[in-house]
Amino acid sequence: MTDETLLETRGLTKEFKGFVAVDNVDLRVKRGTIHALIGPNGAGKTTVFNLLTKFLPPTRGTIHYKGSDITRDNPADVARRGVIRSFQISAVFPNLSVLENVRVALQRKSTGSQFAFWKSDKTLDKLNDAALAILDRVGLKDFAQVHAGALAYGRKRTLEIATTLAMDPEMMLLDEPTAGMGHEDVDRVRDLIKEVAKGRTVLMVEHNMSVVSGICDIITVLQRGAILAEGPYAEVARNPQVIEAYMGTTHA
Repeated sequence: MTDETLLETRGLTKEFKGFVAVDNVDLRVKRGTIHALIGPNGAGKTTVFNLLTKFLPPTRGTIHYKGSDITRDNPADVARRGVIRSFQISAVFPNLSVLENVRVALQRKSTGSQFAFWKSDKTLDKLNDAALAILDRVGLKDFAQVHAGALAYGRKRTLEIATTLAMDPEMMLLDEPTAGMGHEDVDRVRDLIKEVAKGRTVLMVEHNMSVVSGICDIITVLQRGAILAEGPYAEVARNPQVIEAYMGTTHA
């Protein structure tokens, strides 16, 4: 963890036909931190993610990554810079094996076979060892030959983190990684995020306060699209405005 700002927004704003979903947000994510974005339903958390990863254009404001203005980049450009996102809804290829899912992601790093769906399996076998190493790291090696669609929900989300890792991101954006999970799966994924964050920067939207309090260095609280409070969990949790707006609710 350093004082270097890796990702920064300045006056980031998104309006939808007069409705302000994100309101003048100045966000700074430090390199090497796990930074959480929390807030009540409709606070604008996922919209911020969509702006950062260029799935939505901002109405106003700018986005900077490693000091470069990436406001006009497209999603592929942002991914090439090393900013890789997972989604709130599990996004795996259900008819491919767990190994094949990770191997598809690894193709980005394999010269001459980027996302070569038309090539035979044999040409991609050289990626198997790397894929298995990633699956071992996230606890899915024993499920390598299982169709992803047959996995339990918590393991599907774990596979999604594995495919995100396979893209070798400098910064991971995780959108509600523990949503819909039972207690055991939440604990597993929380520990996994802490492990894969070593040497990386993580920005996550998360509703589970036990996850946020256990692994996050900095928390930014959004309310009605604007930043309500920011700081370490212990500090934010004592903020009367945050308690009123968020801590008394059961969902993000």
